[in-house]
Amino acid sequence: MDSYDPLKDEPKIQKQWEKEGIYSYNPKSEKPVFSIDTPPPTVSGQMHLGHALAYSQTDFIARYQRMKGKNVFYPFGFDDNGLPTERFIEKKLKIRARDMPRPKFVKLCLKETEETEKELKQDWSALGISPDWNLCYRTIDPYVTKLSQRSFLDLNKKKRVYRKKAPTIWCPTCQTAIAQVELEDHERPATFNDIIFKLETDDDLIIATTRPELLSSCVAIFYHPTDERYKSLKGKKATVPLFNYNVEIMEDERVDPEKGTGIVMCCTFGDQTDMEWYFAYNLELKESISKDGKMTKLAQKYQGLTIQEAKKAITNDLKQANLLTNQKPISQTVNVHERCQTPIEILSSKQWFIKYLDLKQDFLDAGDKLNWYPKHMQVRYNNWIKGLQWDWLISRQRFFGIPFPVWYCNKCQEPLFAQDNQLPVDPTTTQPKQTCPCGSKEFTPEQDILDTWATSSLTPQIATKWTEDEDFFKKMFPMSLRPNGHDIITFWL
Repeated sequence: MDSYDPLKDEPKIQKQWEKEGIYSYNPKSEKPVFSIDTPPPTVSGQMHLGHALAYSQTDFIARYQRMKGKNVFYPFGFDDNGLPTERFIEKKLKIRARDMPRPKFVKLCLKETEETEKELKQDWSALGISPDWNLCYRTIDPYVTKLSQRSFLDLNKKKRVYRKKAPTIWCPTCQTAIAQVELEDHERPATFNDIIFKLETDDDLIIATTRPELLSSCVAIFYHPTDERYKSLKGKKATVPLFNYNVEIMEDERVDPEKGTGIVMCCTFGDQTDMEWYFAYNLELKESISKDGKMTKLAQKYQGLTIQEAKKAITNDLKQANLLTNQKPISQTVNVHERCQTPIEILSSKQWFIKYLDLKQDFLDAGDKLNWYPKHMQVRYNNWIKGLQWDWLISRQRFFGIPFPVWYCNKCQEPLFAQDNQLPVDPTTTQPKQTCPCGSKEFTPEQDILDTWATSSLTPQIATKWTEDEDFFKKMFPMSLRPNGHDIITFWL
């Protein structure tokens, strides 16, 4: 008997599996169905050891269920739209999306992702896993685009989507809005700067801050209501150093009396508490940082500087003016964008959101109906749900992805949504079929794209032909197994 040579024999076996359809789902079979909703790997590089581990585990279950006589429905997909793929293409081709016309960049993305997916499919096949490759999808193909846009329109009909100008988590490096789930906490060294604000009596008020570059965005000063040091200052005003305008001093229980000097400046926006104060007290909006991470004209002579350059320049000027009394090194936890590790900013811009904070209990109840393996992973899900503080921001200021099926009327500025029979649609190349209710026929297309999670979280609907084949959907949904890593228990699950 000849010895087994995996390098020669395994490709033959794999070709035979695919040719004979050994692992294909049989829609005519009367066997009980076991369905697997595989998370589509992101097309942003090569297959790695983590992929091999995770998808092998899933395949063990698929093969076991076949041995038990089940008709296994095991589709596979590739997640190839949005920021991760864009960055992969830019790095691979040594280009930048913003330096060329959008249609040209999209064309390059489609070509490169298709070639990369062929290599990835070969790698996954070589691993020996047994999905039904006839059920393979791409999250950028026309079928998926149509379902993703249809989901958006369905949520709009249910009054679950809205667009408004609001404080938004922003990545200055990627130059796009991001969602809460895309944040990571990082520890880094920082400096508490004790800065002199002048009171109306010309007395000094010392405020400690790690962000002197936001002085031009200061709109109020807060202390804790029980702090005897500052009670007498309620309703009075102080002058913002270097920028020489007055802000009111107020009390609020969100101030930590033990932190810094126990009194803080509120800037729009330094952190989440600043956002809460902005809404609670109807404060003025002052934006010192632009979307590209540079200082705006509000920062006066510091306009055009990067955040770090402005921090250094303003600190030096405070020293020169004898307005900096002390500096203390500290360790600080900051939110960074998981993709590029850049500290995020909170800017104000018009974005699309999905309203879901009122559904927290529904999400928790749904989680209780799932069988978790291992059981303790449900704690991560529950903690994430309970920790949600903003509605889901789903618009991205990127180039390659699924477009919003939306135009804006040039006359009344109201959004006009695509009709279902027009899907999939790219509003930048197509006009709406209907006129605006105001009678206008002139429109401006939405330029933003949908967050890739708004599509990849629909993989059960994509695989089970939601709204395309209702009988099949009712038979297959919900799916039997949703294997996933702990890091995507959030938006994907």
